[in-house]
Amino acid sequence: MSRQNEPTREKPFSLRVFWENAWIYRRLLSYLRPYTRQVAFAYASMIFASLINLFVPQIIKNAIDNGLAAGKASALWAAGGLILGIALIRGLAGFTQRFYGEWLSHRVAYDVGNHFYDSVQHLPFAFHDRSHTGDMMSRATSDIQETRMFVGIGLMDLTAVILLVTGVVVAMLLESVSLSLLALLPIPILMYATIRFGATVRPMFKSIQEQMGTLSSVMQESMTGIRVVKAFAREPYELQKFDVENDEWFDRRFKLINVWANNWPFFTFLVAFSIFLLLWFGGPLALDGRITVGTLFALISYVLMLAAPVQRLGFLVNLAATASASAGRIFEIIDTPNEIEAHSGTITLQNTRGEVVFENVAFAYREDQPILHDISFYAEPGQRVALIGPTGSGKSTVTNLIPRFYDATHGRILIDGIDTRELDLHSLRRHIGIVLQDPFLFSQSVAQNIAYGRPDASMDDIIAAATAARAHDFISSFPEGYNTRVGERGVTLSGGQKQRIAIARALLTDPRILILDDSTSSVDTETEYLIQQALEALMAGRTTFIIAQRLLTLKNADYILVLDHGRIVERGKHDTLLANNGLYREIYDLQLKDQEEFMETVASNA
Repeated sequence: MSRQNEPTREKPFSLRVFWENAWIYRRLLSYLRPYTRQVAFAYASMIFASLINLFVPQIIKNAIDNGLAAGKASALWAAGGLILGIALIRGLAGFTQRFYGEWLSHRVAYDVGNHFYDSVQHLPFAFHDRSHTGDMMSRATSDIQETRMFVGIGLMDLTAVILLVTGVVVAMLLESVSLSLLALLPIPILMYATIRFGATVRPMFKSIQEQMGTLSSVMQESMTGIRVVKAFAREPYELQKFDVENDEWFDRRFKLINVWANNWPFFTFLVAFSIFLLLWFGGPLALDGRITVGTLFALISYVLMLAAPVQRLGFLVNLAATASASAGRIFEIIDTPNEIEAHSGTITLQNTRGEVVFENVAFAYREDQPILHDISFYAEPGQRVALIGPTGSGKSTVTNLIPRFYDATHGRILIDGIDTRELDLHSLRRHIGIVLQDPFLFSQSVAQNIAYGRPDASMDDIIAAATAARAHDFISSFPEGYNTRVGERGVTLSGGQKQRIAIARALLTDPRILILDDSTSSVDTETEYLIQQALEALMAGRTTFIIAQRLLTLKNADYILVLDHGRIVERGKHDTLLANNGLYREIYDLQLKDQEEFMETVASNA
């Protein structure tokens, strides 16, 4: 099976890779700017806690040289008291560091999550057409979690390690330049190996996160379509499909484990090698009295002080690499341009009459796959325009261009004589009510779903809209009435009930332009008749576009457009189109001819 995300190829260590990562880190850390006070407390505590450790080897040195060697117990007691005091101070500083570090971590995750979610909400339909819900969920949860772990505590720990290493190097040089230089010989190798390790694991982490997005997509799709899965007894197939992607995720993770396992012992060995050098060359110096035993012990203590940070450094580089990969995936969505909003004008549409004009409009989702060709028509205010044609003829695409879910690739669309591109996008859509072919309801109460477009609507307004959509009776029959919560995607309601609630939701906004995209496709004939009765009164004064497969739904429209292969092949009223003997006549003969002839026979016999 084809993969949605192929493994990311590892990039060799280079300055370009380093600066790519640096740009991501700088951008990620910019989320800390609003919280300078908390950052100052956290980093001041971290610096103090890190540097105060450097005094411990000096205290031990003094205890050995002036206490043990001289036989003074008081020096030992004083050293012990100082070390205990330093521990208490470090505990207080560590608490402040940890408290503010965690606060910053979660606050940044909160801000990044809001920024990400806001970006996703404002991206156009074209983006959502090609994206996968599971992958978006993975970015919104797993990737943000990875950045959270680094930007607060992780970054502070990394800074603390760097400060401690720097402080240890300076302290060692002050003790003995020659011995320190020998002991520090492995450190540049350690630094290079660590940086190279980070450059190696970053693309591997990105590959793992991408595969997690694929895995989430497979799971989300299977869960959403669980009824179809069970209806066709395809549970084994879905499990096998999930296993394939899960195995791929584990393989990528295992490769990372191998890289980690191969580098970790090397980091530890370099620290041990430094101690070996100190004992090999410093031991004879201490025996000869050229340096004190306390000095040698202090140097060894400083090197041992590096052991834990070095091991921590590998984890932190690992964490930084993960955060870089995850932040890159988040910023990829945030930076996705919204061409529609970017090219929207500033004219606010107010008190619109509802005049809609298409002038030589063409549209293509992709340049090599045109959908609409030279669509031109004029819809007067309050007119009912019906669109009919075979599946895939472009009916829904025409109506999707009116609220600018997509932009026409050629030509223009005008509302009240104004090009829709010159209108403020939100003001444009406030005047358009839409009932989509596949009605979507949120997992909220019936009243909240109806009032989704007008959250400030009163209950009387909600009930009036539901009554007009012939939904009030069945809603009232629920135990909790309008407070009844519907299941995910409205699963607890029938198709006809969902459709009528969706119609009520559109009508409550009192739009001047109404789009009914096959809005009666999920209702029975009796319910369709009731809805049509309500719509007759409600469509008065509104420009209404009706898409339907049943001619009975649209035969009384003021204007009918017949589409085929993305072109308007016929236009006019019902009787005119019947006389043309074209595509409309073919559809009529298939759907209504026999029925109407039967009704005429019954009427004549009566």
